[in-house]
Amino acid sequence: MSATIEKIKCLIIGSGPAGYTAAIYAARANMNPVLYQGMQPGGQLTTTNEVENWPGNPEGITGPEMMVGLQAQAQRFGTDVRDGWATRVDFSGDIHKVWINDTIELHCETVIISTGASAKYLGMPSEQHYLKMGGGVSACAVCDGFFYRNQEVVIVGAGDSACEEAHYLSKLCKKVTMLVRSEKFRASKIMEERVRKTENITILMNHDTVEVLGDEQVVTGVKALNKTTNEVFDIPATGFFVAIGHKPNTDIFKDFITLDETGYIINTPGTSKTNVEGVFVAGDAADHVYRQAITAAGTGCMAALDAERYLASKE
Repeated sequence: MSATIEKIKCLIIGSGPAGYTAAIYAARANMNPVLYQGMQPGGQLTTTNEVENWPGNPEGITGPEMMVGLQAQAQRFGTDVRDGWATRVDFSGDIHKVWINDTIELHCETVIISTGASAKYLGMPSEQHYLKMGGGVSACAVCDGFFYRNQEVVIVGAGDSACEEAHYLSKLCKKVTMLVRSEKFRASKIMEERVRKTENITILMNHDTVEVLGDEQVVTGVKALNKTTNEVFDIPATGFFVAIGHKPNTDIFKDFITLDETGYIINTPGTSKTNVEGVFVAGDAADHVYRQAITAAGTGCMAALDAERYLASKE
């Protein structure tokens, strides 16, 4: 064996709520977990300013604070938390091989995939500016809608998720303007009808977002383009929600792990098991429905318990 090969009992790939919860459980079960944080240590929550729906924090907590706490808890029980990200895997044999940064080769008895999913954004500089500022751009209405109670917001998207989020926001906000970039919805008919029947949702078909407006700190509006008339106009808003989908971070697993048509890992229902023995999944890499910190944490627990039982069955 090459000196660069390291044997690991339980490897956790990813460091969001799913990965850290899996690490806490795995460490307490004496599985000696090694966790690689990935390209975004702490996951999507590090871009979230306030988290008010995490149980046990009645006053709320910031996303970065929450992830620092989870990491400390995982390390308290002995998790080896490392910088770096998985760049290649080989799950074809009895040994689960993972390469870190294309240089370090790991041979793992069990692997827990908690690489998450990344929200898709429009990519405009103004959108990215206010996203980083925490000043009014969000990709999760359920997470952040509460902060816009009785305010006016804009949401862009055309699928079922966009309709669900627009409908959710309509219960909190004074007015929701929905920008649909084409001439028709991609959502199911029932979801389209639901938003069309909601009085405080204004739907603008065939409209593009030109710019997110603000005072450099917070969002004050959205500049939109009517693609039919070429009219450019401003929509007053304190929040801009992007609901154009998520991309699961699963590309490196596609040759070995069964994925659905959009790239989410398919697990055995009711478990964290994948189609490869000894490889488990937790969090948003397999969840295109809920995508919440608390559900990710729950599946992290499941993955660690499933991995522990798998190791016990091999003894």
